[in-house]
Amino acid sequence: MDERNGVVGKRKNDDRPYKGIRMRKWGKWVAEIREPNKRSRIWLGSYSTPVAAARAYDTAVYYLRGPTARLNFPELLTSDGGPDELSAASIRKKATEVGARVDAETTGSHEPGSELKPCWFEEKPDLNKKPEPEPGSGSEYPDGEC
Repeated sequence: MDERNGVVGKRKNDDRPYKGIRMRKWGKWVAEIREPNKRSRIWLGSYSTPVAAARAYDTAVYYLRGPTARLNFPELLTSDGGPDELSAASIRKKATEVGARVDAETTGSHEPGSELKPCWFEEKPDLNKKPEPEPGSGSEYPDGEC
């Protein structure tokens, strides 16, 4: 116990806005949770916002501990079947789905329903077609020499 302010177990500069999350040095928010009665942890992912990480944590803690779990956002709990015996992998999958959805909603700047064009490295070229030169680029070598 810290006698100066009477707080038990709190660090001096603890700036975590929600339970179960922390911020990496480079600004990403991560979430993880300890499995009950085990030393192992379930990695819940890395997110752009603390809210997304906290929602992923809430999903996992609900599936691990049931309706009596202490949640960051109890008002946002959506029960889609309730807590049953789920594996760590399935809990991780459900939590990362929720976190990714919240992250996309909070950081997405495009209008709902509009499609984003994939970046050049995400496009999958047809390997059976001969590549065509880009329009307007002409020859790479203006003199025709190689």
